[in-house]
Amino acid sequence: MYAVAVNVAPIFLLILIGWMTVKVKLFKAEAGDVLSDFVFKIAVPALIFRTLATADFHGASPFKLWLTYFTGVAITWAAGQLVTRHVFKQELRIGVIAGISSAFANNIFIGLPLVGRSVGSDGIVAISILLAVHLPIMMIAGTILMENASHKVTGGEKRGTLAVLRQVGRNLVQNPLVIAVVLGLCFNLSGLPMPLVMMTVIDQISAIAGPTALISLGMALTKYPIRGNLRIAVTMTAFKLILLPACVWVAAHALGLSPAWTAALVLTSCVPTGINSWLLANRFGIGHSVAASTISISTLFGVLTVSAWAWLLS
Repeated sequence: MYAVAVNVAPIFLLILIGWMTVKVKLFKAEAGDVLSDFVFKIAVPALIFRTLATADFHGASPFKLWLTYFTGVAITWAAGQLVTRHVFKQELRIGVIAGISSAFANNIFIGLPLVGRSVGSDGIVAISILLAVHLPIMMIAGTILMENASHKVTGGEKRGTLAVLRQVGRNLVQNPLVIAVVLGLCFNLSGLPMPLVMMTVIDQISAIAGPTALISLGMALTKYPIRGNLRIAVTMTAFKLILLPACVWVAAHALGLSPAWTAALVLTSCVPTGINSWLLANRFGIGHSVAASTISISTLFGVLTVSAWAWLLS
C-alpha cells in the first residue's frame, strides 16, 4: 500500500498546490488558463509524440483497447442519464449532462501523469492511443445527444448528425493531441532515428507535462464550486470513480488485454471527471451545477478511489 501511496499522493498534492496558489492569491485564476493552454498545445503533445515515435507496439491492435474503454463509457453514461431522468426526475438535458459527467475521465491532466507513474512507458502508449479518439468520440456523442434533447424540450432547431461531424472534423484537424498522435505514428513507421538534439528538447518538455498539467488543473478547479444538485453530483461521482473503472476492468479481461494496458485503462478511467462536461453544459446553457459539482466532488474523493484501484491492480 505504501508503494501505491508514493505513486498516487503526489498527483493530488500537485492539484492541491495549484488550487492553493489561486486561493491565497499568489496567482490569478486566469494564469491557470494560460498554463492549461501550454499543457494542451505543447507539453502533452510532446509527450505523446515522443512516446509513440519510439514505442514498440508488439503487434497489438488498438481496436480492443478502444472497445474495452468505450464499453465502460457507454454503460456508465447510460446509467447516469437514466438514473438522473427516472430516479431524480430531471429533464432530458440535465440527464445528458449528468451522463457525460459520470463517464468523461480527465485523461489528459490526471490520467497521463498517473499512468506514467504507476504503469510506465507501456501505459503511456495505451493512453496515447486512447487520446487519439477519446475527445472526438465523447464530444460528438455529447453534442448530438444535447442537440436532440434540446430539440425535444424546447422545440428549437436541430442540426443534423452530418453537420456536427463536419464541425468536429474541422476541430480535429487543428487539435494538438491528434496532430501529435499522427506525427508520432508516422515517425515510428518511418524507422528513422530521432536526432539527439530533437530528442533532448522533446524529453525536457515531456518531463514537465505531468506536473504542469496537475498544477493547472488545481488552479482551474477554483472555477467549479460545489453547489446545487448535490444528490445527482454525488451519484455521478460514484458512477465515475467506481462503476466506470469496474466496467473497464471486466471488459479488459473479457477481451484479453495485456496487464499493462489493462492497468492503464482502469487507472485512467477511475480518475475524476474532466472539465469538458462543464464546457458542454456552458455551451448549451444548462446543467452547470451538476457538471461543476461532479468535477469538484470527484476530484475531492478521487485520491481515495484512485488509491484503492491502484492497490487492487497491484
